[in-house]
Amino acid sequence: MLNLLTCKEVENGNKNIFVEDSTTDLIFVWNKGCHIHIEVNQVENLLKKNDILILTKHHNIKVVNFESVRLIKFNLSFFNHATDELVEDLRTILFNVENTSVLCFNEDELQYFETLWDIFRLEMKSNDFLQYAMLQSVLKRMLVICTRKLKGNIKMIPKKETDILRQFRFLVENYFSKHHDIAFYASMLSRAPKTLSNIFSTLSDRSPIEIIHERIMTEARKEICYTNKSIKEIAYNLGYEDVQTFSRFFKNREGISPVQYRVSNIQGMSAVV
Repeated sequence: MLNLLTCKEVENGNKNIFVEDSTTDLIFVWNKGCHIHIEVNQVENLLKKNDILILTKHHNIKVVNFESVRLIKFNLSFFNHATDELVEDLRTILFNVENTSVLCFNEDELQYFETLWDIFRLEMKSNDFLQYAMLQSVLKRMLVICTRKLKGNIKMIPKKETDILRQFRFLVENYFSKHHDIAFYASMLSRAPKTLSNIFSTLSDRSPIEIIHERIMTEARKEICYTNKSIKEIAYNLGYEDVQTFSRFFKNREGISPVQYRVSNIQGMSAVV
């Protein structure tokens, strides 16, 4: 069970703690010290004391400096028997990888979270047959608080349309490296491509194709910056048959070619060192 769920209190700026296990589905970073700056997928995030940053295995952290943080890491398989509603809420968080979520809490919410953390830590040390059930219960309560905060910032949308948005994001996460066209996803959702586009024009500030392209770009930036793969190999892994087509796509979105992007990031990291 412990390979599915861990919680730690970390001090003195050990930034490696965030990347020790790159297969963890979801990570809660609870800042307990002064303001910290965390760069995620090349975007800087400011965390004030008691803010919680939600990360997934698809996020890459470049630089982390902090005094004290609490970490909760878990995989979705920890909730094998969870309700469909909870799983859908988790998917909403997990597959919104273009952005990061920073949650701020009022005093009552914070006190409740502190109480849950204390129970959580005690249960992690337990070794009886009720441990798994107790940890699931406490973690679910934490997740409910977080999803309420996230939903509070989202305009009310009819459930049927909300389900389509969620299902679309889930499908994109699973197929973006193979299918770049709206028709494929519309077919999977039993909708016509135009109908799907109309739904998004009403409910979202981005079109389906923009979401697909943003997901491809997120992965492309990560592969270019953090691996030694050739641009040709990256292009192939992202569903492009030739590197020229991928390079044109990347340059149209980023303003520079994949090779130039890699060079500029290598120079940037060297300057930091």
